[in-house]
Amino acid sequence: MIVVTGGAGFIGSAIVWRLNQLGNDNILIVDELGIDEKWKNLTSLKFADYMNKWDFLDKIETETDLDIEAIIHMGANSSTTEKDADYLIENNYEYTKSLALYSVNKNIRFIYASSAATYGDGSLGFGDNESEINLLRPLNMYGYSKQLFDLWAIRNNLTDKIAGIKYFNVYGPNEYHKEDMRSVVNKAYDQIKETGKVKLFKSENPLYKDGEQKRDFIYIKDAVEMTLFFLFNREKNGIYNVGSGKARTWNDLVKSIFSALGKPVEIDYINLPPHLKSKYQYFTEADISKIKKAGYTHPLFSLEDGVADYVKNYLLQNRYL
Repeated sequence: MIVVTGGAGFIGSAIVWRLNQLGNDNILIVDELGIDEKWKNLTSLKFADYMNKWDFLDKIETETDLDIEAIIHMGANSSTTEKDADYLIENNYEYTKSLALYSVNKNIRFIYASSAATYGDGSLGFGDNESEINLLRPLNMYGYSKQLFDLWAIRNNLTDKIAGIKYFNVYGPNEYHKEDMRSVVNKAYDQIKETGKVKLFKSENPLYKDGEQKRDFIYIKDAVEMTLFFLFNREKNGIYNVGSGKARTWNDLVKSIFSALGKPVEIDYINLPPHLKSKYQYFTEADISKIKKAGYTHPLFSLEDGVADYVKNYLLQNRYL
């Protein structure tokens, strides 16, 4: 059995979707559904069972005869504005430690989600060299909770036994429940449908014009394909970036949405909120040479093709994966 934690969430449910496409439905989904509507991500998926995340932790700590082939650990609080540090430590750090130790001790494949939020302001670049991870300074507590586990895995000599994935800006279907943490593609689509315009933050950095701030946007289908590469290549271990490898501007992104909708481009630039000024990233770009060197060769969606697929085949049709 393959266990997917966070299996009702954005990336987790997309992983289950792809496993289903590959003929695998012997999957245990582990999550905490709460009061949002991420349960809707599950309705079209095939899986063997569902279990609450704390019940699953109890199960692996008390039962010895579980037939688990792999744990793909996508479960975490991914809010970059979450301020409860103790909660993030328990949920994102301690929980991940427990699953990692269990997996290594039982010779179970363990793949976990780290984050590009660990790179902070990007002043040290975006290379996934494990010897330099201790130099990074995340800008928010979410990023720090991910950084803590990366460092713990390195200190305990586990990175040659497990695979960590540093996701950059992932967008695509099944993110609908994420509210303010939805991608700008999703938010901008709603704005265009309602007003015909998109709001983007003005730049307060003289090196970047308004809307010319850059991010590494990666379509969910590529993020999933790159993640599952480590399921099917168990000997590939360590911490890897998962992104497109090409930074694009916010203007490029929203123009792709207008194009997919066949509408004229209308952008309003608004002031950056004061609480974001010290935490705002003007540039991110994944160095994906490491995953390519590991043998990943699958072609990636261009920004324009990824946005078009998302808008035309999912958003306009109100569809899930």
